[in-house]
Amino acid sequence: MLKEFKEFALRGNMVDLAIGVIIGGAFGGLVNSIVADLLMPIIGLITGGIDFTNLYVQLSGPPMAGDLEAARKAGATLAYGNFVTLTINFLIIAFVLFLVVKMMNRMKKRSEPVVEAAPEVPADVALLAEIRDLLKKG
Repeated sequence: MLKEFKEFALRGNMVDLAIGVIIGGAFGGLVNSIVADLLMPIIGLITGGIDFTNLYVQLSGPPMAGDLEAARKAGATLAYGNFVTLTINFLIIAFVLFLVVKMMNRMKKRSEPVVEAAPEVPADVALLAEIRDLLKKG
């Protein structure tokens, strides 16, 4: 049983998947930093200094004019600012992955040998070749 598990764990696809998960986690952290530290301050500046992470709507309890945590303690709160941040995060990750896959496909096409198809023989030439072959046989 240990031998079978070793074969399963060391199979090429399993190792590739593990590497992909590790790199994906590191990539996610990098993208989170890009969004939180670079893009959101610029978007906040454009929108007049709005901090998206603290945007919310108070659903119950007294209206709060403070931070998100105080509003959550006061009652039900719809915190849509974090959703906006995560949506921007997702769009950036999806776009970057699109570019990576596009680049890899382009590199793959360059590395594949170009196989030229044989020129198509016109029907009359093919028919004449058939007749020639039949005459040689018979």
